Amino acid sequence: MTDVLKPLGQVAPDATTETVLYTTPDVAMTTVSSLVICNRGGSAGTVRISVSVAGAATSSKDYLLYDKSVGANDYITLVIGITIKEGDVVRVYASSGDFSFNLFGVETS
Repeated sequence: MTDVLKPLGQVAPDATTETVLYTTPDVAMTTVSSLVICNRGGSAGTVRISVSVAGAATSSKDYLLYDKSVGANDYITLVIGITIKEGDVVRVYASSGDFSFNLFGVETS
């Protein structure tokens, strides 16, 4: 098995649009170490983070954060240490187009 440490995903989604940040590749598992959420805008906003098993549509049970407030020109860092398997999907959502999401971890294949 080979471990690759890397940025798993980076995205600046459109406002109020659920967006895929990362999908675990075939024949791999991933350990997510951290997620950094940056609000580049001059107003506070909210974010949502979900993990859906096997690429299923997002449902209530999938949310890690739901409408978490992030201050203007501020960021939050989540050190989470979760493992996800092939086909699992991390999705993000923001109340404005001023947010950036960066996911870091290790892919094992």
